[in-house]
Amino acid sequence: MSGETKTRIASIEAPYRRAIWLDDMRFESGMRLMRVTIKEGGRITQLDLDAATAARFGKDLLDWANSAADGQPA
Repeated sequence: MSGETKTRIASIEAPYRRAIWLDDMRFESGMRLMRVTIKEGGRITQLDLDAATAARFGKDLLDWANSAADGQPA
């Protein structure tokens, strides 16, 4: 056993045939991270974020999405 548990939170189809997966990662040590995986063709990029960083990242994404929907500059 690898000592980690992965729970898929979301699978997102992104533009240009990209895919984004969000996973709740729980480690034997008690550490918990959000794993963001981005697949672009054969290339895969993973980011492991702690709760504070995930909250900031989520807020910044939401702020941008709201301003883009309104047609306002970021």
